[in-house]
Amino acid sequence: MAEAYDIIIVGGGIVGCMVARYLSRYKLDVLLIEKEADVCTGASAANTAIVHAGYDPMPGSLKAKLNVAGNAMWDTLAGELNFAFDRRGDYVVAIGDEELAHLQCLLEQGKKNGVPGIHIISGEEMRNREPEINPSVSGALWAPTGGICDPFGVTIAAAENAIQNGVKVYLETAFEAFIMDGKRIIGVRTNRGDFYCRWVINAAGLYADMVMHKAGIYPEFVIKPRRGEYCVLDQADITVRNVLFPVPSKASKGIMVTATVHGNALVGPNSNFIEDKDDCSVTRAGLDEIWHGARKLIPSLDTRHVIAMYAGLRACGNAPCRTPGVDYRQDFIVEVAEEVSGLINLAGIESPGLTSAPAIALRVVEMLLEAGERLEEKKDWQPIRPPRPRFRHLPREEQLRLIREDSRYGRIICRCEMVTEGEIVAEIHAPIPAKTYDAIKRRTWLGTGRCQGSFDMPRVVDILSRELGMSPFEISKRGGSSRFLLCTTKEVNHED
Repeated sequence: MAEAYDIIIVGGGIVGCMVARYLSRYKLDVLLIEKEADVCTGASAANTAIVHAGYDPMPGSLKAKLNVAGNAMWDTLAGELNFAFDRRGDYVVAIGDEELAHLQCLLEQGKKNGVPGIHIISGEEMRNREPEINPSVSGALWAPTGGICDPFGVTIAAAENAIQNGVKVYLETAFEAFIMDGKRIIGVRTNRGDFYCRWVINAAGLYADMVMHKAGIYPEFVIKPRRGEYCVLDQADITVRNVLFPVPSKASKGIMVTATVHGNALVGPNSNFIEDKDDCSVTRAGLDEIWHGARKLIPSLDTRHVIAMYAGLRACGNAPCRTPGVDYRQDFIVEVAEEVSGLINLAGIESPGLTSAPAIALRVVEMLLEAGERLEEKKDWQPIRPPRPRFRHLPREEQLRLIREDSRYGRIICRCEMVTEGEIVAEIHAPIPAKTYDAIKRRTWLGTGRCQGSFDMPRVVDILSRELGMSPFEISKRGGSSRFLLCTTKEVNHED
């Protein structure tokens, strides 16, 4: 017999997992399905990790409202879910006198959006705050509510807390179609069978348009991916203290230079529309573009310090702003579908989607109540997601205590980031088991240092094989066919 739920969430990115976390507060049977082998593998996995203050979106738009509302929720979230978050503020940096006037426009826009504490500082003050800044800086917009986070940590923490409170998460479960009763949705078809429900929440990211179209609605809505390329710099070679944006263009917020919660500096992204929703390739032209932009802010940046490159895709939709009287602009879609019953669409959630995710989740709760749902709170709902030890961040005494309790914490597997076997094993047996190399990497930051996993990879494969009871030949990088090992060296056929 097919499983039945009150609500099924399609998509395991930051929005889907945050919605699952907030719905877990109520007496509901909730299922989250994700087509990949782990949560946080799409747009949520490859972005700038910025918690935006909210001065950039068009005043009156959903983006503006949910950005500012979501930003205010992050301190509480970080405390409850135990993920890395640093509210260090951010700067929009004007280079030369011509750009200075644009700061005033952003300041006024931020005030209209309700962003607290923003003001303009002088070029001299900016040079004092960031010694590496371009000497031609003429001023900067300072937003003290901006911040940085670990998007993987946030998404995984929200999903784990949802599971802690009774939500089911099925990975490698791809949405295929709706099960309909006339104009009413009564379930979803997946590659793992049918699941029935009263509500479906479409949080499918880049594929949210496809989900809508399967319901026969919104045929004109199309999500076109916008690729952004990035470089990660070795923290031992260069130190950037701050989050630095350029004066934005009509196309994007611009190529920025930012500190990260892991101690590295990050440069990027550019912004280029592409056709393929799976094309995360890094291009030579793209890298040249981001370095040109980054050096405008920090001239001393050197490509020799790059230890990793990646690209992410933003789910850029073509929906107009739906607020009367507000100029046309691509906006979030956060609404109950009118054409069919039982569907909530969360679509076109590009930047500042990460920042807005908790506010979007609260809006979903409000929409369900407005639709007549009786949401009864659980008396035993637990908002706290317990942290797991991160060996490199612990005092020496605590490290020694851990090793005495479990000797696996005394074996360093990743030298660059000082990740232990004990941490890896804990993640393999966590509420969302880390069953691939990339899943371990996302949770522990293993393999992200100077050697980029060349030292730890064989050891991690061995640990995964042992803990999961699988052959080493079945262990993969990110799931599917991305396996590390094909055969033993003795099985290779050597031709004369």
